[in-house]
Amino acid sequence: MTQWAPIDDRARIGALDALRALALGGIFVVNLETFNRPFDTLANGMRSGLGGVDVAAAGFIQVFVAGKAWLLFSLLFGIGFALLQQRGVADAVWKRRTWGLLVIGLLHGALLWPGDILRTYALAAFLLLALRGLPPPRQRDLGLALYLGVWAAFALVMLLAGDFEPASTEAAMTAGRIYAEGGYVAVTAQRLRDLSTMIGSDILAVPMALGLFLTGGWLLRSGRIETADAHLRWHRAMGWIGLPAGLLATVAIVSVVGLHTEQAGGYGRWMVALALMQIAALPMALGLVSAVVLAWRDPRWRNRLDAVAPAGRMALTHYLLQSLIASTLFYGYGLGRFGQWGPALLLLFAVAVFSLQVLASRWWLARFRFGPVEWAWRWCTYGHRPPLRRRRVDA
Repeated sequence: MTQWAPIDDRARIGALDALRALALGGIFVVNLETFNRPFDTLANGMRSGLGGVDVAAAGFIQVFVAGKAWLLFSLLFGIGFALLQQRGVADAVWKRRTWGLLVIGLLHGALLWPGDILRTYALAAFLLLALRGLPPPRQRDLGLALYLGVWAAFALVMLLAGDFEPASTEAAMTAGRIYAEGGYVAVTAQRLRDLSTMIGSDILAVPMALGLFLTGGWLLRSGRIETADAHLRWHRAMGWIGLPAGLLATVAIVSVVGLHTEQAGGYGRWMVALALMQIAALPMALGLVSAVVLAWRDPRWRNRLDAVAPAGRMALTHYLLQSLIASTLFYGYGLGRFGQWGPALLLLFAVAVFSLQVLASRWWLARFRFGPVEWAWRWCTYGHRPPLRRRRVDA
């Protein structure tokens, strides 16, 4: 009977670890805003009443990071599942891995932050199991159709709906007071209310995540990651054409509609703009994958990227740790800084915390084989406890 186990460090693809680290940093930049506002107001765009450097920071985040980091992270999860498939792991291993991810995600959403994405990834992974036998071209076509189709349909519905009022401001104000002033029990009760709303949004988020998983799987199975030299034309096209095209489209959208509902002329128009920006985010994310894959071929760039790659190997641990740090800093049961920091300060804080996470990852992985949450997840996945500490020969 085959006993599956985690892969050896030497079998890891370094460029993917670097990409995962970049996605992790970007996700923290975006998520910090959600720790400072009621969830019901997040879809409205930039906070009102900002000026100067905060407007510049909010614009930078919207154009360069928002939507792109999540998309990149999703593509990388798809690549990770494709690597499992490439190893020929049994369905039972796949299911244990996915159940473990679902439990982690639900606990994260209930105890720390209701915006958790791991739950959505787990639900999409269960569907992916039924589709993993598709040949790579069909994976690509179905993946793109799902992701682009959901956003195109959403934009069309919002366009036909015209202008309408978003969620109740009174409910949002109540939630804001609870997050800012409440104790752990009160905040957790509000988190569960927000989590139930987020679970409802999975009707759109799960198909999108599944589409990105399929697209990421195609990137790996088509050889574009492991045998990049055979696909240089494609990588150069995505890096030099796809990424700038997506960026220019995003800049154009922001130039026309602004950064929030009032500038856009109504909630419906802002929703259409958000959908179009998410469509433009796809070539940006794919272009970033190609840019890093190409840069990895150059020893000078490889050394720079390799410096942050350890954080990518502990991405799950750091993702949860970011929520622990932010919830403790901003919620009422912690330091209570909810809503007091603008986008500029949040951006600086995200860079500082991520830099420390990179340094901590290098220290940790010099002594241990996995991050602590990654280790527990692998234990759940493979059904036996993998060794955590490095032996001298592993170091």
